[in-house]
Amino acid sequence: MKIAVLGAGVVGVTTAYYLAERGHEVTVIDRAHGVALETSFANGGQIAAHGSAPWAAPGVPWQALKWLGRVDAPLKWTPRADISQWAWLAAFLRRCTKSAYAAGVARNLALGQLSLAELQRVRATLSLDYHQQTGGILKVAKSTADLQGFEDRAHQLSALGANVRYLAASECVRIEPALEAAVAAGEVRGGIHFVDDESGDAHLFTQRLAEAACGMGVRFSLATTVSGFETHSTRITAVRTEHGTIPCDQVVICLGVGSVALARQLGVRLPIYPVKGYSVTVAAEGSNMCPRISLTDEERRIVVTRLGTQVRVAGTAELAGYDVTIDHARAASLRQALNALLPALHDGPQTQVWAGLRPMTPDGGPVLGRAGAWQNLILNTGHGTYGWTMACGSARIVADIVENAPLAAVSAAFGLKRFGGWA
Repeated sequence: MKIAVLGAGVVGVTTAYYLAERGHEVTVIDRAHGVALETSFANGGQIAAHGSAPWAAPGVPWQALKWLGRVDAPLKWTPRADISQWAWLAAFLRRCTKSAYAAGVARNLALGQLSLAELQRVRATLSLDYHQQTGGILKVAKSTADLQGFEDRAHQLSALGANVRYLAASECVRIEPALEAAVAAGEVRGGIHFVDDESGDAHLFTQRLAEAACGMGVRFSLATTVSGFETHSTRITAVRTEHGTIPCDQVVICLGVGSVALARQLGVRLPIYPVKGYSVTVAAEGSNMCPRISLTDEERRIVVTRLGTQVRVAGTAELAGYDVTIDHARAASLRQALNALLPALHDGPQTQVWAGLRPMTPDGGPVLGRAGAWQNLILNTGHGTYGWTMACGSARIVADIVENAPLAAVSAAFGLKRFGGWA
């Protein structure tokens, strides 16, 4: 079967690999000149399979109000004359309830666990090395309120089958010695260890998986912009690009925030809005206080991941449309947060500042499955901060959808219907 995969980020390349494994003839199309050069390029690097909770949670609206006006605020909102922004915000706020949050936790956990198992299979099959760390993710807290939330979350996730442990401050240092100074300064008072989670370089993973996919016959049409589709009745017959048309039997849209405009050409409305995030990468070679595992700071809403001889701090969220301009004050606040958590790294030279757009849905889960009246259109997009976390599981499901295999039914939990009138 000829399948066009639109998007060469981590989700698109992983999808192409899984389809090629099944013997399909796959073409990946992307406007960038290489793979994983946008949202997947310099993200936080976490495989948060067991910690992929939705952003929409009870208390978030009140927290957002308290953050207004702060340069270092984890969330910054720039109001725009854009009806899609206001519609997304309204849908997001409606999901800041206990019941919606609990449903989102369970839904994301199921996909995250599947994805982690699939990632481990692919890594073993291809002997991939992408600076992976497999000792889990440690989320730390400073406030008493956050610690209580951690204890409650550990119980909830344990009941769902996740391997998580609630830790005192001393136990956090035992797992991650680099936190000793932060604990002594009162910056860390406890944490929760997602024992089975991992981290790594999403960009490097995508590059190496793309090389493997090429060896399996996948064709990459890069530096190529998709302009539209050719259709007949309820089927897409070809993808139109600036370099000509590409005939296809199936189309999979994996374009992140770019999925919205393209799907609209087919009459499909996606509940996705761009949320800008930043990362700062610093050189850490020679430091004896590099973290051994990936860290998440609950209060500052940042993640810290070691990638070979570098350490990356990532975080913040800006609702500012499709603007990827770097606000250097926001980037500086990330570096300051890194210094507070890991002060021994403060002298490391900064090697990269980056900003990218996360494709967020109001409930924090991807849009996955067939779309609208189109018989051969599949969506695999809207993963938000969890594209790297959920890429392999989502790709496995897409491959099963194409062949009507058992996991195809799993996509029902992530379909457009859950957004009601939006879609």
